[in-house]
Amino acid sequence: MPYIVTEYKKEEKGRVLLCLNEEITLWLYAGESRKLFLKEGMELSEEQYQHILHEIIGKRAVKRAVHLLEKQDRTEHQLREKLLQNKYPEESLEDAILYVKEHHYLDDERYARAFIRIHQEKRSRMRLRNDLLRRGISKDIIERSMEEEFFCDEKEQIRNLLEKKHFSADIADRRELGKMYRFLMRRGFHSSDISAVLKTWEEL
Repeated sequence: MPYIVTEYKKEEKGRVLLCLNEEITLWLYAGESRKLFLKEGMELSEEQYQHILHEIIGKRAVKRAVHLLEKQDRTEHQLREKLLQNKYPEESLEDAILYVKEHHYLDDERYARAFIRIHQEKRSRMRLRNDLLRRGISKDIIERSMEEEFFCDEKEQIRNLLEKKHFSADIADRRELGKMYRFLMRRGFHSSDISAVLKTWEEL
C-alpha cells in the first residue's frame, strides 16, 4: 500500500516530524530526511517505508539500546519502556531488542540473578520477588533464580534489622511494637517469622 506524507514538520534539535497517511508518526533527523528527498504530499512505496523503519530508525534504535545497556543493566521491560519514551516505532524497537539479545547485552535471567545476589541480605524473599516482577521479569525466571541464588536466613535478616533499628523490647510499648511489626511486614517478611523473632527478642 502507498504511504502519503501528510505532514512534514521541522522540530527542535535538527529533527523532522513525519506523518504518513495521517496516522503513522515517525521522527527522522534532518540529514536522514534530506537523503530521502522527503516532502509533504510525497508518496512512499512499501519498500521505502520498510527501509525507513529498519535501515534508518531501526539501526538508530540499536545504537540507543546498546548505549542504554552500557550505562546501566536493564530488564527487557525497562529497555522497551525507555525506547518507547524515545518515540521509536514498534518495528524499529523490535530490531533493537533482537540485536541486544543476540549479542548478550540483554538477559533477564542474568539481571535477576545479579539483583538477588546484591540485595538478598537486606530484602526478604517476597520483597525480591515483587521488585523483580515490577521490573518485568517473568515468574519462571524469578523462581529459578531465587532457587539457585537466594540463601539468606530470613529470621536472621529480621534480627539484623532489629539491631540496626536499635529496637529494644524492654522499653517498647504496644504502639512501638506494632510499628516495628508493620515495618517488617512492608519489607516482605512472613508474619510467623516476625512474631517468632520478636518473641525471642523480648526474652533476651
